[in-house]
Amino acid sequence: MSTERDSETTFDEDSQPNDEVVPYSDDETEDELDDQGSAVEPEQNRVNREAEENQEPFRKECTWQVKANDRKYHGQPHFMNTKFFCIKKSKYANNAIKTYKYNVLTFIPMNLFEQFKRAANLYFLVLLILQAIPQISTLAWYTTLVPLLLVLGVTAIKDLVDDVARHKMDKEINNRTCEVIKDGRFKVAKWKDIQVGDVIRLKKNDFVPADILLLSSSEPNSLCYVETAELDGETNLKFKMSLEITDQYLQREDTLATFDGLVECEEPNNRLDKFTGTLFWRNTRFPLDADKILLRGCVIRNTDFCHGLVIFAGADTKIMKNSGKTRFKRTKIDYLMNYMVYTIFVVLSLLSAGLAIGHAYWEAQVGNYSWYLYDGEDFTPSYRGFLNFWGYIIVLNTMVPISLYVSVEVIRLGQSHFINWDLQMYYAEKDTPAKARTTTLNEQLGQIHYIFSDKTGTLTQNIMTFKKCCINGQIYGDHRDASQHSHNKIEQVDFSWNTYADGKLAFYDHYLIEQIQSGKEPEVRQFFFLLAVCHTVMVDRTDGQLNYQAASPDEGALVNAARNFGFAFLARTQNTITISELGTERTYNVLAILDFNSDRKRMSIIVRTPEGNIRLYCKGADTVIYERLHRMNPTKQETQDALDIFANETLRTLCLCYKEIEEKEFAQWNKKFMAASVVSTNRDEALDKVYEEIEKDLILLGATAIEDKLQDGVPETISKLAKADIKIWVLTGDKKETAENIGFACELLTEDTTICYGEDINSLLHARMENQRNRGGVYAKFASPVQEPFFPPGGNRALIITGSWLNEILLEKKTKRSKILKLKFPRTEEERRMRTQSKRRLEAKKEQRQKNFVDLACECSAVICCRVTPKQKAMVVDLVKRYKKAITLAIGDGANDVNMIKISSSSSMYTKNIPTLSSSTGVSCMMYVILPSLPVRMSVVTSSLIHPHGVFFFFFFACACPTMQMVLLAWN
Repeated sequence: MSTERDSETTFDEDSQPNDEVVPYSDDETEDELDDQGSAVEPEQNRVNREAEENQEPFRKECTWQVKANDRKYHGQPHFMNTKFFCIKKSKYANNAIKTYKYNVLTFIPMNLFEQFKRAANLYFLVLLILQAIPQISTLAWYTTLVPLLLVLGVTAIKDLVDDVARHKMDKEINNRTCEVIKDGRFKVAKWKDIQVGDVIRLKKNDFVPADILLLSSSEPNSLCYVETAELDGETNLKFKMSLEITDQYLQREDTLATFDGLVECEEPNNRLDKFTGTLFWRNTRFPLDADKILLRGCVIRNTDFCHGLVIFAGADTKIMKNSGKTRFKRTKIDYLMNYMVYTIFVVLSLLSAGLAIGHAYWEAQVGNYSWYLYDGEDFTPSYRGFLNFWGYIIVLNTMVPISLYVSVEVIRLGQSHFINWDLQMYYAEKDTPAKARTTTLNEQLGQIHYIFSDKTGTLTQNIMTFKKCCINGQIYGDHRDASQHSHNKIEQVDFSWNTYADGKLAFYDHYLIEQIQSGKEPEVRQFFFLLAVCHTVMVDRTDGQLNYQAASPDEGALVNAARNFGFAFLARTQNTITISELGTERTYNVLAILDFNSDRKRMSIIVRTPEGNIRLYCKGADTVIYERLHRMNPTKQETQDALDIFANETLRTLCLCYKEIEEKEFAQWNKKFMAASVVSTNRDEALDKVYEEIEKDLILLGATAIEDKLQDGVPETISKLAKADIKIWVLTGDKKETAENIGFACELLTEDTTICYGEDINSLLHARMENQRNRGGVYAKFASPVQEPFFPPGGNRALIITGSWLNEILLEKKTKRSKILKLKFPRTEEERRMRTQSKRRLEAKKEQRQKNFVDLACECSAVICCRVTPKQKAMVVDLVKRYKKAITLAIGDGANDVNMIKISSSSSMYTKNIPTLSSSTGVSCMMYVILPSLPVRMSVVTSSLIHPHGVFFFFFFACACPTMQMVLLAWN
């Protein structure tokens, strides 16, 4: 079997991509995939492998050590890194942050360096040097120096004003105060004076100054509620919970002052949702994860006070690790102006060369015989021609438009003000106007060709409502009375029998209430009990009312639904959870919580009932739940049919299941669980492996269906963008049916639209690749000047493709090791050369197929990519930018959208606090618009295209500066 064939082999070679399955994890490697199906390993391979492993240094992940209340500990020599020559500095950063670009010493050199990247400025600098040479100077040197200094000065002042604002913001943040333990008691200190290992106290509505380990709080079980809008744009509160031992012993000031725990954890990184560490205290090891860490940028809510240990400070915090380096940004207009200046300079050089040649010829024929032209210098004609070449360069310098850059800067400044003043983009409900955060890149908005949008929270409101459910194969949620008779009369269910009902749930199926109250089907009560117990929601009572704080709107909607149907979540501690079951309060011991993440796509909880039984309750995506069901599930097909119905109604779905666990089985599993929770390396992988052992042979209960309504005005906005010839691509992780129906709901798709799916375009791309290979081979991928269209002219087409098909089409499939046993003997030179050529052919084929896919997709009026991962979102945006050379706009509202936003030319992310977001998510955005709804957010694009004041302002300066007329050609 050839090497090329091995490289193209897929993990599931004979199977087609599964539209329902989210593709492989972003963090998954080919080696990990290989390990899943490894065959018997030959002895020689084993020896070679062990030799290779022994050559690699051992890499320990948890190398960051933090000692509480001991600043001297972090100044030890082995914590020092060499920064410059012999100068050493502690690897632990202080808590002062710096987002500005310049300081007093670096402003002039750095700013001049940035400005002389512009061709015109560099040209006039060279011109100034030439004018200082007496033999060729025809004008006084100050005639060039004055306008050059004026241009540089105006731009420098503008950059200085922007940077001074950054200095002020940094100073304001660094001078914020909080309480830090010093000399055995809490004292007020500035943020910039906080160091790693300090124990601090935060109060309600305080910003978290650094990444800290939560030790205790004023809430029961040391819960702490935080708002993470500056990290992920989500305004709903999340909760953190400290270790049980720190909650028990670290409540008072004196105990906090004597706390001497040692934390070993991962090095500083930008993963906002991941943390791995271990606390060593009282001769015991305690596992630490992200649920016990408060990140810088969070705000303390609904908690009177909390205590924490600083783990990462300043530049080492996760929010700063995501910020990236402030860099000089340039637009297409800048590149166009540089191109024009280069062109003008070439013309100028050719013109001056022609004049110099003519002058040398005239000097040789006429000049030496004219006594009145004799200057006393006996130069040869050719040398005189050389000197006059530079003289003509100086004389004709007015051809190069030095004022062009100043004019553009003034235009940008005025245009940004008009965007801020635009009343059509003012959102009256929240008193929020448009806000241009910078004046550097705003003309990009008028040149956008493609918009990439997330669905949930962007096209939709991200306000979840429980609409329907399927229990034991029976669908509930239609308009029915208690006798199971459907009718057209809409009569809302009366929840007055339930003292814990919030009165906000609109439900119309009276038969479900009858089933709950009668108890004829135990699965119905079990269904809502699972919703009430399997979650991470926190509850607090205000004036006798239950208030739920959920990490996600989906989870909050499900717990609220269970509450209204008689199963109310009342309280939780570190090890217990209390539920009101149809008016009867029962407390369950929580034995383990198997966390949800984007890879697992499910969450489980193991509880012990008051009767002593152990049960596992699980909820998650249908794709992962169905893989783990017991073979004997009689309602499996009925539930799948219900899921399809819910998806066609654009409802978001989750499957629910449970499992009875024997005492002996749990005891054995719990030992593995405790061991995996304290490992220092690859803890997540170890826990996932342990989770898989218990989450199997599950019994299916049913499925939930939640509605997420479209935002107001979405269809109208998409229609206006289509008129501006802007194409919309929706990138979402939802099911294909859900995404397709959302497309129809927002009128991105219509009844006249011809929809193409993954299997359709795969055949088209295969045929195109065959034609290209027949015409010139893989290496002739750009040889053909004529690119015939994929579709016949006319008609409205749309593309709907899943993540699995996207990997198949773009050749992003995971490869597997050949099943033929091979010995790893050293390769010959010929074998290495052939292998290199094979890799080049495969890369060329992959690149050509990607280009063909982009060409095909861009022929469609709309593209919907569903079941895609964050990495695939970024990949799609990058492909369009790379092969279409187009300006793109990415719009999202969550952490899973950051990848595609960073890749995009222009970006937009809605959040409550935009200034901090620009330094927290690492999004390289040229503009942030503070607007709460998608239609208004997206209307900034069309407004910048057709705004009458902006057009007038632009043409006014175009008339004032004739050279700007060339820029007008590029405005469209």
